[in-house]
Amino acid sequence: MTTAEVPAYAQLGMTEDEYQAVIGILGREPLAAELAMYSVMWSEHCSYKSSRSHLSCFTSDQPWVVVGPGENAGVVDLGDGWLAALRIESHNHPSFVEPYQGAATGVGGILRDIFTMGARPIALWDPLRFGPLDQPHNRFLFEGVVSGIAGYGNAVGVPTLGGEVEFADRFSKNPLVNVMALGLLKEEQLVLSAASGEGNLAILLGNATGRDGIGGASILASASFEEGDEAKRPSVQVGDPFEEKKLIETCLELYDKGLVVAIQDLGAAGISCATSEVAGNGGMGMDVDLDRVHLREPDMNPGEILMSESQERMLAVVTPEDEAEVLAIAAKWEIEASTIGTVTAGPDLSIYDSGELVGEVPAASLADDAPRYDRPSKRPGYLDTAWANEPQIPDEVDAGEVLRVLLDDPAIGDRSWISRQYDHMLFLNTVIEPGHDGSLLRIKGTEKALAVSTDGDSLRTYLDPRRGSARIVYESALNVAVTGATPYALVDNLNFGNPEEPGVMWQLIESVEGMAAACEALNVPVVGGNVSLYNQTDGVDIYPSPVVGMLGFCDPMPENPPRLDRAEEGMSIWLVGPEPQGDFAASAYDRIINDRLGGRPADADPEMARSVIDSATSLAFEIPVLHDISNGGLAVALAEIAIRSGIGISVTGVSAPDLFDETPLRIIAMTRNTTLNTNAHHQWIGTVGGTDLNFGDSGSICVTDAAAIWRNALPRRMNH
Repeated sequence: MTTAEVPAYAQLGMTEDEYQAVIGILGREPLAAELAMYSVMWSEHCSYKSSRSHLSCFTSDQPWVVVGPGENAGVVDLGDGWLAALRIESHNHPSFVEPYQGAATGVGGILRDIFTMGARPIALWDPLRFGPLDQPHNRFLFEGVVSGIAGYGNAVGVPTLGGEVEFADRFSKNPLVNVMALGLLKEEQLVLSAASGEGNLAILLGNATGRDGIGGASILASASFEEGDEAKRPSVQVGDPFEEKKLIETCLELYDKGLVVAIQDLGAAGISCATSEVAGNGGMGMDVDLDRVHLREPDMNPGEILMSESQERMLAVVTPEDEAEVLAIAAKWEIEASTIGTVTAGPDLSIYDSGELVGEVPAASLADDAPRYDRPSKRPGYLDTAWANEPQIPDEVDAGEVLRVLLDDPAIGDRSWISRQYDHMLFLNTVIEPGHDGSLLRIKGTEKALAVSTDGDSLRTYLDPRRGSARIVYESALNVAVTGATPYALVDNLNFGNPEEPGVMWQLIESVEGMAAACEALNVPVVGGNVSLYNQTDGVDIYPSPVVGMLGFCDPMPENPPRLDRAEEGMSIWLVGPEPQGDFAASAYDRIINDRLGGRPADADPEMARSVIDSATSLAFEIPVLHDISNGGLAVALAEIAIRSGIGISVTGVSAPDLFDETPLRIIAMTRNTTLNTNAHHQWIGTVGGTDLNFGDSGSICVTDAAAIWRNALPRRMNH
C-alpha cells in the first residue's frame, strides 16, 4: 500500500477503532484539523491509553500533598507557607533522533511544568541510559545528550545537581533520557490549569510557532523505532534557553501581580493540548483564532499550527481587564504575546482559520474520551531460564583485583565527566553537590532543606520487575535519608518497551505494583509521573526501566550533613542493616566479573526498610559519614568513601562474598567514637586510616591506585 492509499488517520498513528470513536463523538467524519488534534491528544504519550488503568494503585492522599497527579507538577506543603513542586519527564525517542536538541528540549519542557504551577525552578536531575561506550554511536549519543542538558540548563540558569547512568546493549538503539525538576513557591503563588470565566481571554506567550516538533513528543514517542528512523529529525523540537529564561520571568511576574486565571505550557500536542486542557479542566469551551497565532512560517496549515510542538510557549487565561497589562509585561521581558482565544460557556473547542470554522470538538473529549486499553499481559518465559541461571558467587577472590575491574566500569566510576559540564552552584542553595548519595538544597531564609535522589535499576528490574521496582523506591529513600531528610514525596518515570507485547505489559504492571507497595510501606505519596512506552527498536525492547525521583524534606537541616569526603584517621566503621543474603542477581560482580545476568534478586523487607531509613535520617544529625550500599556492594561503597576522603580503610571479619554482595537496605556509618547510636541492626567492621583499602585475607588496593582507576573510567572511554 502506497502512502497515498494509507488513510489519513493511520498516517497520524490512529487505529481504525480510534477513528470510529472520533466519528461517534462528533456524529460525523472529522475535519482535517480535528483529526490532527485527536491524533496527538490520543497518542500514547499524551493519553496514557495503555497504562492509565494500572496507575490507580499509586496513592497521594497524605495531608501534605497539595496537588497530586493530573496537573503539570505535583505540589507538597513544606510549612510556613512554603510549597515545593516536582515533576519528572522523558525525552527518549527525540534524544535518539537528535541527541542535543532532544535532551535540551526535555529540560525546557520539564522546567515549564514547574513554573506553570507558579514555582521558580531551582534544580534539575538527569537519569540516563545508553548502550556500551565502546561503540562510537553510543558515545555520540551520550556526549550529545549530556551537552544538550548542560547547554540548556546552564543557559537558562537552573543548576543540575545529579542523576544516575546505566549502560547496556539494549539501550544502544533506544537511549533513555529522563529529567526531573524541582521548584519552590509560596502558597499564594500556586496556579492551576482550569479555565474559568466566560469571556476571559487566552494569550499565547513565547516563541513563534513553527514546523519544528510536529508530532515530536506526542507521535514520535508513541511508536517503536525501526531501521532508518533517524530520518525523523524534523520531528524533534529546537530549544532556546534564553527565550525560556525570559518566559520564566514573565510568568512569575504575572503570578506575583495576580494577573493569571489559569495557565498551561505548550509541550506535547502544542496548542491542541493547551487549549483543550485549560478549557476542559474547567468545564468550559474556547474559541481559538489561528490567524492570531504568531508564526515562524506564515504558510502553515491549521493542522500544523495545532500540532506544532515548538518550544518555549505558554497559554495564559486572563480577564479582559488585565489583557493590556499582561501584554505590557510580556513586552517588557521581550516576549512575543498574542491573544488567540476567548473562553466560552462550553463545551466546544472551536477553531477558526481565515474566518472559517475548521474545527469544533467537545474540549473535554480530547483528554477525557481518549481510549483506555486493558492490554493482555503474560509473565514472560525468559524469567524461568534467568532465575535458574544462578549467579556465580565469589569464594576466595582477591578483592583488590576485583575492585580494580569494578571501579573501571563507567556505571560505577566517577561521573564528574558528566557533572562538571553542569553548573551546580547557581542560586547558591546547594549544600550537597553531585557525587554523593542525594542532593541537598537549603531554602534560604529558613532552616528547611530539600533532598533529592533519582534512582533506577534496569537489570534487576528485568530479573524481577516487582522486587526490582520496590527496591528502587527504598534505595532512593535511603539516599535522601543519609542527608538528614525524611522521604516526603515521589515522582516516577516508567520506561518500558512495546505495550502491545503481553510480556512487556506484565513487566509494567508488576513494576507499578511493586513501587506502589514500597511507597505505601514508607507512607510516601506519588504526586506525579510519566509513562514512556514503545521503547523498542527493530523488535528489541529495552530493559524495563522505571526511574523514581524521591523528594526528602528536613526542618531543620543538619548543621553539618554527612558527606563522603569527611572520613578521618581513627574513625570506626559500622555496617547498618540486614545480614548479607548472598544477593548477586544483577549485581555488579556478576555483570562485570562474570559477564552474565541471571538469578532472582532478593526481596526487600518493608519493616527493615523503615528501620534503616529512620536510623539514617537520625544519624545524619550526629555523624560525619553515611553512605548507602548499592552497585558493587560494600567494597565499592567503602572505596568511594576512601577515594573522596583521600584516606585508607581497614576492614575486619568480612568475607570476600560479603564484600560484593548487594543485599538491599544497608548503609555504612562512620563515627569518631566506638559506639553507634541506633536501634537498627548494626555491626562494627573496621577503622579508617592508612593509605590502602585493606580487606584482610581477601586482599587490598592502594587508595591512590583505586582513585586513578575510578576517576578515569568515563574519560578514557569518551576520549577513545
